[in-house]
Amino acid sequence: MSAAWIVKDANGEPLAQFSGSSRRDVGRKLVGQRWDAFRLEVSASYRELFDQALARLLEHKGWEIVRVRS
Repeated sequence: MSAAWIVKDANGEPLAQFSGSSRRDVGRKLVGQRWDAFRLEVSASYRELFDQALARLLEHKGWEIVRVRS
């Protein structure tokens, strides 16, 4: 069983353009590709900054990233 991650808007509607194989992949689509994928894997402090930026964006838009089983 595989899982995918997708963004749901404030109304609970899925936003298909923001989907990926991991929560971090979806987050990078939201906050932009300026976040280096390798550094996100190896640096806890870099990951923390990314998570904070992502949380601010999600809160501002009223969105959430959810896991979808397929």
